Amino acid sequence: MEVARVRNHAPKRKRLDSDASETDAAINRNGDIDLSLLEAIEKSQTPLEVLDLKTLKKLVLGFERRLRDNIAARLKYPDLPDKFADTEIELHEEIQKLRVLAGAPELYPDMVNLNVIPSIVNLLAHDNSDIAVDAVNLLQDLTDEDILEDNDEPALVLVDALVENNVLELLVQNLHRLSDNDPDEAASAYSTLATIENLIEVKPAVAEMVCERTKLLRWLLGKIKVREFDGNKQYASEILAILLQNSTANQKRLGQMNGVDVVLQAVAMYKSRDPKSSDEEEMVENLFDCLCCLLMPLENKERFVIAEGVELMIIIMKQKKLAYGSAIRAMDFAMTKYPPACERFVDVLGLKTIFAAFMDPFEQEKQERTIPRGVGGADFVTDCIII
Repeated sequence: MEVARVRNHAPKRKRLDSDASETDAAINRNGDIDLSLLEAIEKSQTPLEVLDLKTLKKLVLGFERRLRDNIAARLKYPDLPDKFADTEIELHEEIQKLRVLAGAPELYPDMVNLNVIPSIVNLLAHDNSDIAVDAVNLLQDLTDEDILEDNDEPALVLVDALVENNVLELLVQNLHRLSDNDPDEAASAYSTLATIENLIEVKPAVAEMVCERTKLLRWLLGKIKVREFDGNKQYASEILAILLQNSTANQKRLGQMNGVDVVLQAVAMYKSRDPKSSDEEEMVENLFDCLCCLLMPLENKERFVIAEGVELMIIIMKQKKLAYGSAIRAMDFAMTKYPPACERFVDVLGLKTIFAAFMDPFEQEKQERTIPRGVGGADFVTDCIII
């Protein structure tokens, strides 16, 4: 069985080499060095601090102090934003400073012991959505897959602490208040999904925890139903596939939420047209991964037949677009150990469609390229003949 591949989607940040431009400015047109200007530049640059326990305590202390100031100002002047605006700017700056800790994952156990995790997680519910966005970005950095790859034990300590402090609930709660119309909030939604993926990578049990404790599945279904394609829709389809691929509980839970019908509606958009880009093509593959995972529990096979999924897959096969091979794969999952799907396939002349493809050498070659090894048309045709 083919399941969704876990990919790293964290966007790479561009670095601005401002030091070089400032140094060049200290050299005049004749090539002579202005020593006074060069000395001023050196003094203005912030020296790099060694990331050790002492630095960690200093960063945490500064963050906690600014957080307390912000809370106190908001409580004192709840209806006067100008009175607490400065404290939120200072809090924003302290959160940015904490992001440097992603470069020292070996300090994560110490960070947990300093009891700063609850304060960071609670920022996700901050009244100022910009502060919540800062918290999401911080969490994404701290849980980045590349950083945690060779630090399994510190990573698990951090993830356990985050989960214990309700990070899953607050991440999804914040996700629901983000708007796709605001570029910064749309980017934060992407970062939220990346953080959830990172948590699952470190602790696979999180995949079922987040579906059991939050409304993430409902948010993902709502996202893939949107007709317009964007990066967040693509990522939502991938996260959904990850949540379903190894969890029977999640497969059944999504089936009970009308998930089979929603996924069918999403793939139906490509029954007579091909994706316009490689990213959109990847999303279509993710959607079919979701469908195949959903079709593993028996009750979802029944929902698939009732929702006329068999008929839709036959239409996709007839159109011979990009989703052609994926439709054959979905039918293989639907008919495995489920005679009613086989009977429906025969009743709606599905054999005529599939045999026509087998008779066409070009289509046979196309199947070999698009259908995963171990999932072939002959397999489910045999099932139908047996029925």
